[in-house]
Amino acid sequence: MKRAHFGYLFLGALALLMSMTTLASADDAKEAAIKKDHKLIEGTWRIKTLEVNGNKAGDADATKFTVVNGSDGTWSLHSEGNEVAKGTSTIDPTQKPRTIDFMPASGQDQGQTLLGIYELKKNTRKLCFAPAGRNRPTEFSSTAENQHILVTFERVKAE
Repeated sequence: MKRAHFGYLFLGALALLMSMTTLASADDAKEAAIKKDHKLIEGTWRIKTLEVNGNKAGDADATKFTVVNGSDGTWSLHSEGNEVAKGTSTIDPTQKPRTIDFMPASGQDQGQTLLGIYELKKNTRKLCFAPAGRNRPTEFSSTAENQHILVTFERVKAE
C-alpha cells in the first residue's frame, strides 16, 4: 500500500515539474521575442504617414516628427529636432496583433497609458494606438468613431 502511495506522489511531483518547465519555456520564449523586437525597434524612426481620427496629416506635417527608441523600451518624440515628449513602453510580440503600451513621462499624455498594436519589419513599422482611457485597437485603422492614431515609420539610416 505504501508503495502505491509513493508512486502517486512521484507521478504528481513529476507532472508538477513538467508543467513548471513548460511555463518557464513559454516565459523564456516570450522574453526572447521581446528582446528581438526591442532590438529591431531600437534607433531613430521618421514618421512617414500620420492619421488621427481618420484625418490624414499632410506629408510635410508628418515627416517633421522623429522618434528615438532605446532597446530598453524608452522613447522620445521630436518635432524638427526638439523633444516634445518622452516615456517608456512595454511590448508583447506573442500577441496577435503584437501589443504595445506607452507610458508618457512628459508631454500631453504624461502619467497615462496609451494602448496600441504594432507591426515591425527591419526598416519599417506600423503603429495604431488609442487615446488614454480607450480600448486597445484590434486592427490598423483610424476613423472619427474609433479615434485611433495610425502611424507608419521608416528607419532613419545612420550617417
